[in-house]
Amino acid sequence: MSKVLIIGAGGVGRVVTHKCAQAPEVFSEICLASRRKSSCDNIASELKRPIHTAEVDADNVAETVALLKDFQPDLVINVALPYQDLPIMDACLEAGVDYLDTANYEPRDEAKFEYKWQWAYQDRFREAGLIALLGCGFDPGVTNIFTAYARKHHFDRIDTLDIIDCNAGDHGQHFATNFNPEINIREVTANGRYWENGRWVETGPLEIHRTFEFPEGIGPREMYLMYHEEMESLSRNFPEIKRMRFWMTFSEQYLTHLRVLQNVGMTRIDPGVHNGVEIIPLQFLKTVLPDPGSLGKTTKGRTCIGIIADGEKGGERRVCYIYNICDHEKCYEETNSQAVSYTTGVPAMIGAMMMLTGKWRGKGVFNVEEFDPDPFMDELNRRGLPWTEVFLPEKPAPIAD
Repeated sequence: MSKVLIIGAGGVGRVVTHKCAQAPEVFSEICLASRRKSSCDNIASELKRPIHTAEVDADNVAETVALLKDFQPDLVINVALPYQDLPIMDACLEAGVDYLDTANYEPRDEAKFEYKWQWAYQDRFREAGLIALLGCGFDPGVTNIFTAYARKHHFDRIDTLDIIDCNAGDHGQHFATNFNPEINIREVTANGRYWENGRWVETGPLEIHRTFEFPEGIGPREMYLMYHEEMESLSRNFPEIKRMRFWMTFSEQYLTHLRVLQNVGMTRIDPGVHNGVEIIPLQFLKTVLPDPGSLGKTTKGRTCIGIIADGEKGGERRVCYIYNICDHEKCYEETNSQAVSYTTGVPAMIGAMMMLTGKWRGKGVFNVEEFDPDPFMDELNRRGLPWTEVFLPEKPAPIAD
């Protein structure tokens, strides 16, 4: 029986709160906090059990510490913006509370996300006797755990790893993002990178693409090579992997709109002046795009996210594909959120469960693949994200090169 503080009341925060509320045997008391208490109260009204709500500016360490000392949680689940990871970690250290997030820190003024800033907290968390669990969403998160599970059970050595993320859903909008527009667009417009033979190889944004046949009737989709943060920790924790890539699907309609927005300067993150007021174009764009939290009612279709690992077991080559398929409409029926939020929020709840029940413990800063994947994989099947594994005769042609 544990108390948990959830910071962030967007689409992912809604899912995390719903799923924690469904497990009172673990989460005996819940507080949901964000910059606007009204957003938390709205989510609380959807639940079958009462929770606490609070207002907090997660950029303000002192304010967050005050909330932590008042509520006294056993764990903070951070599903706020990635810019706020470090101040929330600082607050947890000051208040003596364990920490979990779903996305690594990135500075506001540079579209660059990496773990170095959070890994630098290792000694401070260890000396405080606390644990910080990083990247416990789906990708990063479940894809890391799929990799650890495959390595534990199916391989003596993984040689190549491809992480493949397909959103085959349709929200009915001309242009919208399925999670925070500012974070999404910064991520998609950045240069691509993949890991090969112990070094990073950089590409242009969305320069490399392949057509991939997704399973269970989803069919062929165009997927693009991007840099994604889980590769940084996986390359450190599985140094045997010779090549690692991350792929994500995009529709031509999405890419056409994005190109236009880039061409007219609306994706810039440096400030400009409009009518004497300094604005950041991408932040303004975020205010006029559809709120991702509003897309759940209209989104139909499925997501398919997984890994394809190629390696050796007992002297024989094998290829293993582990994936989850998630239905947007079913997610909305359960949590009032679409599948992109659901696939991030459910793993965050499961990671919190692993920590609070003692299945995953330690002192310091950890990525999810550093723990035993088996209990987490079991909970995925129980908590709404069942997974499938298949062994292929060879790597699919689009990623065999």
